[in-house]
Order: sequence, then C-alpha cells, then structure tokens
Amino acid sequence: MSGSNNDMRTPLGKVRGLGSAREGTEHFWRQRLTAVANVPLMLFFVGLLVALNGADFATVRAALANPFVALIMALMLISGLYHMRLGMQVVIEDYVHGEGAKLALIMLNTFFTVAVGAASLFALLKMAFGG
Repeated sequence: MSGSNNDMRTPLGKVRGLGSAREGTEHFWRQRLTAVANVPLMLFFVGLLVALNGADFATVRAALANPFVALIMALMLISGLYHMRLGMQVVIEDYVHGEGAKLALIMLNTFFTVAVGAASLFALLKMAFGG
C-alpha cells in the first residue's frame, strides 16, 4: 500500500523506503553510540596532542607508528566523522524545506564526510607506515 493516498511519508522518505519511526530510532541510537564512543577516543586524542605539543616531526611520526596509537586514531577519525555526518543530517532534515535541496545536501554531506575521512586516514596511514 506504499503508493496510496494514505501514505504519510514525505517524498524523501518514500525514496529511501523507510518510515519515519524506523529511521528516527535507528538514527538516534547510532548518534548516541558514536557520542559515547567519542568520549574516550577524543580524550586519548587530546592527551596525545598535549603529550606531543612542541615535538618535532620525527617524534610525532614515531608516536603514530605505534600500532596502538594508529588504531585508536583511526577509530577516532571514523567515529568522529560518522557522528558529524549524523548530526549534520539532522540539521539538514530539520531546517531545509525543499525536498530536492534536502536530498542534494544529504548526499553532499555524505560525500564530504567520505572525502575528509579518506584524506585523514590516508595521512594517518602514511605517517604510521612512513613514506
């Protein structure tokens, strides 16, 4: 009955094929999960920044070459960027009223997050493995 006049979803919801309750609940929990994960990851990141404050390039590269440090930094990047994407999606869905503009901005939000993530992870891996 998805094409009937009784369908209360927005055109964007119809394109996605998801009802608002399912999408909202899943989105809510993913945002909360990444927020909780970001607390220790960001604390580690800030601690690393403080510890490396004023250090030369070789020292920073040596710190990032530690597999534990590189792994935590990669997790921080992934979790932080995913959390950012989820938050921006909420802002777009709440404040952009045209369905076409909303869909375009949600797509750009995803592309931007992937581009920043790819560049950041590439830089991290290059520092960790040398090159």
